[in-house]
Amino acid sequence: MIGYAFMGAAHSHAWRTAPRFFDLPLAPRMTALAGRDPERVAAAATKLGWDSSETDWRRLIERDDVDLIDICVPGNLHAEIAIAALEAGKHVLCEKPLANSVEEAEQMTAAAEAAKAKGVYAMCGFSYRRTPALSLAKQLVESGALGPIRHVRAQYLQDWLTDENAPLTWRLDKSLSGSGSLGDIGAHIIDAAQWVAGSSITGVSAIMETFVKERPVGGDFVGLGGVGGSDGPKGPVTVDDAALFTARFDDGAVGVFEATRFALGRKNAMRLEINGAKASLAFDFEDMNSLWFYDSADGPNSGFRKIQATEPEHPYTGNWWPVGHGLGYEHAFTHQVVDLVGAIANGEQPTPSFADALRVQRVLAAVEASAGDESRWTTV
Repeated sequence: MIGYAFMGAAHSHAWRTAPRFFDLPLAPRMTALAGRDPERVAAAATKLGWDSSETDWRRLIERDDVDLIDICVPGNLHAEIAIAALEAGKHVLCEKPLANSVEEAEQMTAAAEAAKAKGVYAMCGFSYRRTPALSLAKQLVESGALGPIRHVRAQYLQDWLTDENAPLTWRLDKSLSGSGSLGDIGAHIIDAAQWVAGSSITGVSAIMETFVKERPVGGDFVGLGGVGGSDGPKGPVTVDDAALFTARFDDGAVGVFEATRFALGRKNAMRLEINGAKASLAFDFEDMNSLWFYDSADGPNSGFRKIQATEPEHPYTGNWWPVGHGLGYEHAFTHQVVDLVGAIANGEQPTPSFADALRVQRVLAAVEASAGDESRWTTV
């Protein structure tokens, strides 16, 4: 694995936990962790459960005892690492968004297709797909329970950047992150919406805004942000703080999307509502074990009913706790490992593939282009 901060910790937990709760066809061994600082990466390797550490990611690709590379670094490094790993015959798990541009994502997808022909596989880490309630939503749509889809409504609301003195992290530097709320959290709702609805976004009209143009270059970094000094030097914020867009889907549905890190009081409200001709469903990650479902066949006195997605029959949940004992954020990453290892063992393409992630990247690019052109309608 390359990188050991927020995503690195989540992925490490998943690699440690998956074989202890699921019967995997292959046994993962956490061989090596890579990072730039020798002391910090060695300490992280010990804490997170890795056998060894490296200070150059290229060494991981050269090692004969490494079969898979897990990429948990900023987006500007994704393409170089993923392509090198695939060409060296290593399977790849890469965090989202796939890259910082469509061109990079296309190159990565081409490398993944070439590798697949040799039995080497690549997957992009859109972990929310593995939330049991959201997976159940996908099953309901596929079963035809909603009928033809008419509306898709998606939000991802956070508030960790509302403090104007929060420090200037890499997530606020376009050269490293590619974009702000659009790519960081908007990518998740774009993927979830297309995946659950079973259709593709074909065009968008968008606006993007940066509310705080400068931030402290230093400070105390905590979680995703932290606290900076109001009197110290500041640097420019080069990404969006909020992105909003309307969309059309290839099956005739219309959509509304909103991604922001300035929604005070919303900590991780990743929401999806889908309205069909026969029924509707709604999901909010802040109540992640629940799925709300409305069936018009229930009559005029009906309403949304809450499905507690903790039954053994629901996706993934049978391997965990008794009914009603909910799961958390980290479990989706464990399920991601389970699906990835199973696909590799069976010689099958894991999903979401790099091609799936490229579809999301094209939507991100269209949103940015539209926002930069007075919200002009832009084809994906």
